[in-house]
Amino acid sequence: MESVVSMRKIQKRFPGVHALDDAQIEVYQGQVHGLIGENGAGKSTLMKVLAGIYEKDDGSVVVKGQSVSYKTPTDALSDGVCMIHQELNLLPHLTVADNIYIGREPKKGIFLDKKKTVADARAVLESLNLDIDPEEQLSRLSVAKQQMVEIAKALTYDADILIMDEPTAALTDSEIEDLFRFINDLKAKNVAIVYISHRLEELKKITDVVTVMRDGQYIDTVKTSETELSQIISMMVGRTIYVEPKAHSMVAPDAPVVMRVEDLESPDVHGVGFDLYRGEILGLAGLMGAGRTETARLIFGADPKTGGQIYINGSEARINSPMDAVGCGIGYLSEDRKTFGLAVGLSVADNTVMASLENYMRGIVVDEGKIADAASDMVDKIGIKTPSLRQLVRNLSGGNQQKVVVAKWLVRNCDILIFDEPTRGIDVGAKSEIYKLMSQLISEGKSIIMISSEMPELLRMSDRIVVMNEGFKTGEVKIEEATQESIMHYATTRIH
Repeated sequence: MESVVSMRKIQKRFPGVHALDDAQIEVYQGQVHGLIGENGAGKSTLMKVLAGIYEKDDGSVVVKGQSVSYKTPTDALSDGVCMIHQELNLLPHLTVADNIYIGREPKKGIFLDKKKTVADARAVLESLNLDIDPEEQLSRLSVAKQQMVEIAKALTYDADILIMDEPTAALTDSEIEDLFRFINDLKAKNVAIVYISHRLEELKKITDVVTVMRDGQYIDTVKTSETELSQIISMMVGRTIYVEPKAHSMVAPDAPVVMRVEDLESPDVHGVGFDLYRGEILGLAGLMGAGRTETARLIFGADPKTGGQIYINGSEARINSPMDAVGCGIGYLSEDRKTFGLAVGLSVADNTVMASLENYMRGIVVDEGKIADAASDMVDKIGIKTPSLRQLVRNLSGGNQQKVVVAKWLVRNCDILIFDEPTRGIDVGAKSEIYKLMSQLISEGKSIIMISSEMPELLRMSDRIVVMNEGFKTGEVKIEEATQESIMHYATTRIH
């Protein structure tokens, strides 16, 4: 195999952060090269240097035998280097063909040649064995197919080095399998692929080698087939993280019911009910589309329910809005924390008191000192890693962003917390910290409903698991009796 990318001794600094410190990677033609590390390890930064998004401070970048220093992504694209980000850069109201050739449409004289645009798009899609109609409006495609359109677009630039950043974060299992088949097709065409992911199990399936980074530095490159996941995890975090299922419930035998949900109804949820005990982590399991998030949003008043009751500490709660839910002591950590949980353009301190701002006012003036004290207490209490309270939340790692959301609800003194995919997009080391935080909250008498698509997470953290399918509750399992097989049985059971 021929080396197509060689990055050596790469240095990159941002204000207050040494993001890359002698980082390196060697990528070969026709190879899927995994790039992993904890949040903040520098993997995306390294690839952004390669893709012309960031300029390196020092070091060498050699692409296809030539020393390069790209100033813009366009420079990199012209050299066949393309980075596909987790947030797709497409226009959903346009057709597939228009998206593939946007800004580069074939012309007939001064007019766009729509017919040729469609024909060229059809040719590139067929060459990649993609069953996608080039005249279909993009918004009508699944996220997986939209991602494949983005890849097809990249290849029309003659990209032979493809960087994929968390490509499966929003995909179902069947869509992931489709994507993997597609990646293998590209590999057979000698495209070099750098694959960034937090899902370590995927690395075993799709990568040939894995490069591990930690704290901006290169740790090692290993052959995937010859390396155990436990070894990779140890390299990532510099320590051994042992994960085992919870052996028995940690809920006290006499713990009171803090929330009772009865016959919850909406267009997507059908007669769902369960109890939540003080000091309990109640897992909510199910496959994509099972209605777990929809149930959580009904409880939190984010969506209107058409039937059912919610009782808090024995009294019926009238929850018709998130404000009502917060008033009842319920906090909701959305799976999309950047959209619904945080104001990423504001500071750690501002986000921490966001749900309780009325308590930090002196008349019409914000009491900055009081806010700083509250935020400082939370930074210490739950271990938020930030250079200062005024640091913008967008500059924190995913795990620390999640801790800021938790801090927001703790400052509000919520006793019931709904964690929706609490570790999505978070590396293995940060996951461990979030798990410790959840256990700490439970020990303080809080109660948690945890929605998770990760079976090991459910079995490690839950005291009891409620399983849903197609909007119905299909089963309830004590943790002592829970297995992946029993949960999957209920997750695929239809009761109507």
